[in-house]
Amino acid sequence: MLRRVFSVTVVAAVLLAAGVIGRADALDDARADAIAQLREIAQQTQDAQMRSDHLQAQIEVAQDDTADRAAVLEVRPAFVQEIASLSAAISSAEGKVDTAAHRAAAQSAQQTVLAEKSDPAVVVAATATVHALTEKVGEEVSTWQAAQYARPMGPAWSSSGPDGYARVRAALDRVGGAGVGLYESSSCAGGTAAACANSNGYIKYRGDIAGWSADRLNWAMAHELAHIYQFQVWGTLNASGTYDALFGGDPEFLANCMAVVRGYPGSVGCNGDQQAWASGIWVGVVR
Repeated sequence: MLRRVFSVTVVAAVLLAAGVIGRADALDDARADAIAQLREIAQQTQDAQMRSDHLQAQIEVAQDDTADRAAVLEVRPAFVQEIASLSAAISSAEGKVDTAAHRAAAQSAQQTVLAEKSDPAVVVAATATVHALTEKVGEEVSTWQAAQYARPMGPAWSSSGPDGYARVRAALDRVGGAGVGLYESSSCAGGTAAACANSNGYIKYRGDIAGWSADRLNWAMAHELAHIYQFQVWGTLNASGTYDALFGGDPEFLANCMAVVRGYPGSVGCNGDQQAWASGIWVGVVR
């Protein structure tokens, strides 16, 4: 009986020990699972933080870029205004001073501004450059105007003004008369003629022709320039029988034909033979 009780007790102890061991193993497994889960959670948290940091960095970069662009856009209107002022100055300078270099510099500044996206200082510098160009053009025009009034014959214009004079001057230059003196005067045929050429090598014009159309003004200047070239061969010209036969000895008709040869026809035309002969006067040849 006693052995049996002892055996039962031993069995119970063994079972109890096995249960304790089983619970210990279960606890170890649970602990391992918990640790694994904690590690996974920690990794997920770390990954989430890294993504958050990356997104934050991208947001900050985008905000900085937006701020830079906004700063550039803020100073651009001043540049556009300066370009408009320079354009007006260049238009006013037409026929008075050469503005080709100023145009090229302005175009370079404009390309720089168009390409700039982040630095407003670049736009501000370009704006100052264009402003300086505008002032330079104004100074050159003022110098040119002063020179006109300093001529031996007095002011180059009176009623037509500097802009009217510049328009007539540009027409004369266009038809080949660059370097030929030009003055406004009401003395041509007592004021009845719109323009006239002087044998001393200069041309006078009546103030109102500054408002003529471009084609008519070009023709008038080509016609008067033709007289300047006639004066250079005047003796030989008037001794020419061909001149008398083709043009009736009329220098006005010849001047019209010479203008046609230059590509500036007036209201009176001339035939092929007359044009061929008239072309020689432009190069000092009387055939």
